Amino acid sequence: MSGQEAGDGFAYDFADRVGRVEPSATLAISNAANELEEAGHDVVDLSVGAPDFPTPENVVEAGKDAMDAGHTGYTSSNGVPELKEAIAEKLRADDIDADADDVIVTPGAKQALYETVQTLVDDGDEVVLLDPAWVSYEAMVKLAGGDLARVDLAPHGFSLADGLDDLAATVSDDTELLIVNSPSNPTGAVYSDEGLEGVRDLAVEHDFAVISDEIYDEIVYGVEQTSLASLDGMADRTVTINGFSKAYSMTGWRLGYLHATGDLVSQAGKLHSHSVSCATNFVQRAGIEALRNTDESVEEMRAAFESRRDMLVDLFDDHGVDVTVPDGAFYMMLPVADDDSAWAEEAIQDAHVATVPGSAFGAPGYARISYAASEERLREGMQRLFDAGLLGDD
Repeated sequence: MSGQEAGDGFAYDFADRVGRVEPSATLAISNAANELEEAGHDVVDLSVGAPDFPTPENVVEAGKDAMDAGHTGYTSSNGVPELKEAIAEKLRADDIDADADDVIVTPGAKQALYETVQTLVDDGDEVVLLDPAWVSYEAMVKLAGGDLARVDLAPHGFSLADGLDDLAATVSDDTELLIVNSPSNPTGAVYSDEGLEGVRDLAVEHDFAVISDEIYDEIVYGVEQTSLASLDGMADRTVTINGFSKAYSMTGWRLGYLHATGDLVSQAGKLHSHSVSCATNFVQRAGIEALRNTDESVEEMRAAFESRRDMLVDLFDDHGVDVTVPDGAFYMMLPVADDDSAWAEEAIQDAHVATVPGSAFGAPGYARISYAASEERLREGMQRLFDAGLLGDD
């Protein structure tokens, strides 16, 4: 037997694929914060990528009503028809030529991403990431056996348009897939039409597919968010990913979706049917309510995030900390020590402020903070970092 002698007890022989990835860096930070809190310390947790607002009450009531109405069994694998049509309506409002039959409803946008990568990426296929990039993209590609090529946007102020020459030098006819996330986690960057059109031109030239992760598309500040699939030439080569966790504060409901044309849905649908079967029935019914009747709640959250962003920018300016001002999402990248992991460890252990080291996103020398926390807690966290000499003037 592998790795053992008779009588030593059973030892699992793990698949090579699980050795390709590490546990989520954000989860490690969260665990450290929890341990400190259990020991009696007050931790300002700015590592969490979740809105600090309750799910809108009308959405909660829609979920309860759906359960009361008996919507607790399986649905068709790809989703409730009314929800798929509501999603298609939302996509059409974003200038994507969408049909409900081209939608798969998933238990969270992360599942939609995972299914898409598994459907498109074979062993040795090249997948290009725009750094800083959300931590799970790399893991998903490695689990599928793909090879990663990375384009660093940090020297360009996280601007895709300014980094197009670097992207052009990275992609080739061997590229299978590019992943674009706008608004971006972790930077909050909203990519301009110039940047997205540059992606379009390269995708057409080299004939590769693009995943457009638009989970933060409702959280933008004074700019317009463009959906990549709406651009000429991109409808047939773009998989649009979105979900309900961020805009509608439905993180624990686990509801997301993918949209694509052609055979992608039928092929990804096979994986979907053999893995999760379907998204939860009554949660899908609540999703219909979220898409159609929560504009006021979404705007309330968006305005609060914008106010917090502006407060932080002013606070950092007062302390001589130069940050790139995000145009979307609820994250900000702070320039810190070269060893950002050691800095983040010192921040949580000495100042009891939880952040995520930028190296987890492919951006060494930075730390990500989330301003999905009250203004009071944000001020408290920053003051602790200032007092500890970890940010700004000593």
